[in-house]
Amino acid sequence: MSDEEIFESYSMFANTFSYLGLPITRDIKSADLVVMGIPYDLGTTGRAGTRHGPQSVRAASANLRWEEKRWPWTFKALDKINAIDYGDIEFKPSESVSMIDTVVKHVGAIHQQGKKTLSFGGDHFVTLPLLRAVHKHHGPVALVHFDAHTDTYTPEDDTTSCYDHGCMFYYAPKEGLIDPNHSIQIGIRTEYTTDSHLFQVIDATHTNVLTSEEIAAQIKSRVGDMPVYITFDIDCLDPAYAPGTGTPVVGGITTNKAMNILRGLAGINVVGADVVEVAPAYDHADITALAGATIGLEMIYLMASESD
Repeated sequence: MSDEEIFESYSMFANTFSYLGLPITRDIKSADLVVMGIPYDLGTTGRAGTRHGPQSVRAASANLRWEEKRWPWTFKALDKINAIDYGDIEFKPSESVSMIDTVVKHVGAIHQQGKKTLSFGGDHFVTLPLLRAVHKHHGPVALVHFDAHTDTYTPEDDTTSCYDHGCMFYYAPKEGLIDPNHSIQIGIRTEYTTDSHLFQVIDATHTNVLTSEEIAAQIKSRVGDMPVYITFDIDCLDPAYAPGTGTPVVGGITTNKAMNILRGLAGINVVGADVVEVAPAYDHADITALAGATIGLEMIYLMASESD
């Protein structure tokens, strides 16, 4: 057995510093997909701690490395899409503006070079600067939003100085970052004003009753041929499947349902995605971190399937 074979045979849980063991680098020239962490939780309104989400997701992803070709996909995603781990975005502690500016700068430059991104939060507020960055290259995108909450809540002062993980999708349409007529929210089970709501909603009751195929068909019909951004708040899952989050809401969907919906979206043009709100301090046996890591991998397969 060669030295390389020996290293590979023992590498599953060794040196688990990156997502899926991907190379840690900021040289993106040969990359198709750039994975990164955004350790920010100053927008949290419930339990804090999502700044540690990226590191917990990376560690949990070690459990996914052995499979290589993930069932039931028929190919190896990383054979089709060259991915790197960019590391965590660095910003000044306790300064939201620093985080926003840094994310827009780095992610904007990545998309300007025609790359895709997969980001791990951090609280859900990070999606707003991510969308601003994606918009610089792609223009308005269709948003596919998995969540227990709509995150369309109007700030009291209605200014862009509001750093809150419940207002991103109030600002995003106002800024022209997303097209609400082609956007959809899945798993919602908290209050919103239906008569003035801009997005199509498949609430948690219907998400649990409809088949994954029916939900995926509705999503595909809604987004059409627009570039798509997928954001997955881990609290879309029922707390039984994702206890480690800041604002858990019972009545959510299973991890299996979420993965099957994502698999059913093969064929849409996903240009970017994120998984947010993993708070490891409230997790048990890494259930939530593993769910976040696995959903991220399904998103990679979804992006890779576009080349089929």
